[in-house]
Amino acid sequence: MNLSDKKDTFLIRECHPEEAEVLLTLWQAAGTSSSVTDTIADIQGAIESLASVLVAEVDQRIVGSLIATFDGWRGNMYRIAVHPDYRQRGIGRALVEEGERCLTKQGAKRITALVEEKYPWAIAFWSSVGYEIEPGIVRFFRNP
Repeated sequence: MNLSDKKDTFLIRECHPEEAEVLLTLWQAAGTSSSVTDTIADIQGAIESLASVLVAEVDQRIVGSLIATFDGWRGNMYRIAVHPDYRQRGIGRALVEEGERCLTKQGAKRITALVEEKYPWAIAFWSSVGYEIEPGIVRFFRNP
């Protein structure tokens, strides 16, 4: 998918395993919180799985990412990130649209996005693309 805006043409595509380190660098530049899964091996595992690990590319440079997964029950989107130099150009919205397309193609009837509440701009972004905060839901986790 090629999209244009006033400054750049960008491409949304699947990430390649050899680009895992580039994603880590992008996530750091974008100011995302680090996770125990922020390793080259874990990213390559996601890329090689059934997940859709999407990237946005401008002039052969990866400037955005989104991970979209379907577990057979619902679709989930994680790790949306756009490099600060490329924000406000429709890249995040295009990543979400492509993630939704991938998930609905796999059969997802409900899609959720995990968003850290400490980032108000992230909450504003997801609201702007039509997602709502689900009342009454609390996420539990454990790192085994």
